[in-house]
Amino acid sequence: MNKKCWHRFLAFILFSALFVPPVFAAAPFYEGKTIRIVVGFPAGGGFDAYSRAIGRHIGKYIPGKPAVIVENLTGAGSLIAANHVYRVAKPDGLTIGNFIGGLVVQQLLGGTGIEFDATKFEHLGVPVKDSPVCALTKASGITSIERWMAAAAPVKLGGAAPGSLTDDVAKILKAALGLPIQLVSGYKGTAPIRLAAESGEIAGGCWAWESIKVIWRKALDTSDANVVIQALPQAHPELPKVPVAIGLARTDEAKKLIQAGIHDSAAITRPYVLPPKTPKERVQLLHKAFMETMRDKEFRAEAEKSKLDIDPLSGEEVEKIIAGLFSLDQPTISKLKDILK
Repeated sequence: MNKKCWHRFLAFILFSALFVPPVFAAAPFYEGKTIRIVVGFPAGGGFDAYSRAIGRHIGKYIPGKPAVIVENLTGAGSLIAANHVYRVAKPDGLTIGNFIGGLVVQQLLGGTGIEFDATKFEHLGVPVKDSPVCALTKASGITSIERWMAAAAPVKLGGAAPGSLTDDVAKILKAALGLPIQLVSGYKGTAPIRLAAESGEIAGGCWAWESIKVIWRKALDTSDANVVIQALPQAHPELPKVPVAIGLARTDEAKKLIQAGIHDSAAITRPYVLPPKTPKERVQLLHKAFMETMRDKEFRAEAEKSKLDIDPLSGEEVEKIIAGLFSLDQPTISKLKDILK
């Protein structure tokens, strides 16, 4: 090879090295490694079910095919997990957090115990936009919205903690619609709330239909539990006869509270995030792997078998919703603060 050709060859090698895509450059890092998905709720609930299904499939889309495990770090309605991922977990691409998206609203409202900034997490996406509903046991006597409205005493609903869907939906429906509700908070997740309802300790609770129809399937099939109201922009296709909360709102203020406090935040109820300052190439790689998993045929078949709905949002879409929440007008923020804090 003459000198001119040799120089061209060297130039080609250098040029190629400079333009290797970041995802391929990061690939060797994950070989032989283990990724943790830190879930803020206990095993047996909807959050845990989604995370374990994702964990069984996402590894195949990560170069190096790392092992993926799920760890349940419970407490304070998943606030402990959110704070852990933000403050304690190393930003090395080996820890993925999964907590309740309502904590973002709590940050907006200045909630106590918030040690994270939702705008600084690296967002991978959400597997489904949640559909909040309230399900109550037949034994409670509340089998319709009319019976609920006419209840002589406040109806006991179970909650996890401020910022969880269980708490926020109940509080907003009480304020916006005047529903007689007594929130009993402090349960460790939706599975314990279901058990408490079945034992007669409470009447039921409000959280995602995607979760309720999975973990409370038997009672729903036998009508021992019933969905009485749904807090969606429009009726869920599977619940066409159940009243929609915003349709029962009598004032513009009530409608705005339901829109901002339930509809918008419900879309990001199940976020998957990385700690701030995670290397960008690993963020890009894991974001791509997350979205590829959402399209994976085997993952979707497993989700369908387990009654897990899949209707994902990308990390960019989640970030846009969060930005919208932080741009709410001050009167709405103040009202939400009075209701939810």
